[in-house]
Amino acid sequence: MANSWANLGVDLHLEPAGTSGLRRGLTDALRDAVRTGRLAPGTRLPSSRSLAGDLGIARNTVAEAYADLVAEGWLTARQGSGTRVAPRAVIPPAADAPRRRPPGRPAYSLLPGSPDLTAFPRTEWLKAGRRALAAAPSDALGYGDPRGRPELRTALAGYLSRVRGVRADPETILITAGFSHALRVLGTLLRARGVRSVAVESYGLDAHWGLLHDAGLATPALPYDELGTDTGALTGEGAVLLTPAHQFPMGTALHPDRRTAVVEWARRTGALVLEDDYDGEFRYDRQPVGALQGLDPGRVVHLGTASKSLAPGLRLGWMVLPPSLVEEAAAAKGRIDTVGVLDQLTLAEFLTSGAYDRHVRSARLRYRRRRDALTAAVAERAPGVRVTGIAAGLHAVLRLPPGSEQPVVQAATWQGLALHGLSYHRHPQALAEPADALVVGYGTPPDSAWPAALEALCRALP
Repeated sequence: MANSWANLGVDLHLEPAGTSGLRRGLTDALRDAVRTGRLAPGTRLPSSRSLAGDLGIARNTVAEAYADLVAEGWLTARQGSGTRVAPRAVIPPAADAPRRRPPGRPAYSLLPGSPDLTAFPRTEWLKAGRRALAAAPSDALGYGDPRGRPELRTALAGYLSRVRGVRADPETILITAGFSHALRVLGTLLRARGVRSVAVESYGLDAHWGLLHDAGLATPALPYDELGTDTGALTGEGAVLLTPAHQFPMGTALHPDRRTAVVEWARRTGALVLEDDYDGEFRYDRQPVGALQGLDPGRVVHLGTASKSLAPGLRLGWMVLPPSLVEEAAAAKGRIDTVGVLDQLTLAEFLTSGAYDRHVRSARLRYRRRRDALTAAVAERAPGVRVTGIAAGLHAVLRLPPGSEQPVVQAATWQGLALHGLSYHRHPQALAEPADALVVGYGTPPDSAWPAALEALCRALP
């Protein structure tokens, strides 16, 4: 029984082929599996009886194939140890050879869009997860409502109303696997409604524009000036994607007159406003700007995520939808909830227990100190550089002398920094005056690396 295949607890996939008989075909298949490394050295093979039964061939055929490969040195056979793959150096196919790492890998990342992942509240998250799992009903582990778990939708409705001024109801919230997933769902929904174009800001993320293009939607760019995105330029678009509380990456809040204007445009034309509230919790110098959705819940879709406040790897986001869109959005998402139920239940417990508020307050203080250190260092070391867009968020815009953006980005690369210039975030059809600047994400480095990253940045500045 020591050689029983059933007792090994593993399967072996083989496809004997060829025209020279079963024995030759089986021998070639086994040899190829060993040669390519699919069967690693030391792997125990099933007994000849078990493999013969699995393949539907005679036991002697398998035994003879094993004997041939033992003689060739591909396999070993010892009493009491069974038949195993012989020790040898495995040479993978050329196509699977590991790629060489590019030279000059950055030592520090100052790219925007990510928090300090070392500060993730692991202990509190585990505690919340245990409490949530202990209290969860058994049916929570089923396929579930495509809108997401009611516990999380209820917790988010209360939190967003209290903190962001969103007029939310659990029935109008849809849980998504992050912002990109939400934008895919909305792109599908808008295209099904006959929308042909979604206006976007002159500066933003090309990944978001690409998702809308993938849905068959054009993305005309709106003008941008010192008051933010000019929403008065909207005409016949079916929707507009905005970052009104903290424009990404410029860092300005949309002017109150333009906030009103975009809502009035949506009411007048029947269009939708897609509000990306990507870092609404991180406001430093005054009270956070309230959500645009509060002005008209029937025309504004509020989109949020835990990517900046907790971690992007959680893949947890949400949409607060106009009531008339809930069924369409759920259908566009799919009939089965695609977001992990345990993470949903954990976030719900994290919100309702107050742990989320405590974590955000702690993170806000830490990031404000980094922002202050950045502005002070730049003022001292590079007085010709102006730091803007710092009232909120996890990044700043460093205004550079004309014509210096690309040389500074190159100098930053030499200093071991991953860094984007402002032109990286400029829409191909941008209606805004070009400007030389850096977009510096000060949230990403861990506390231990932040001083060195800041020093490297200052060395790269003119």
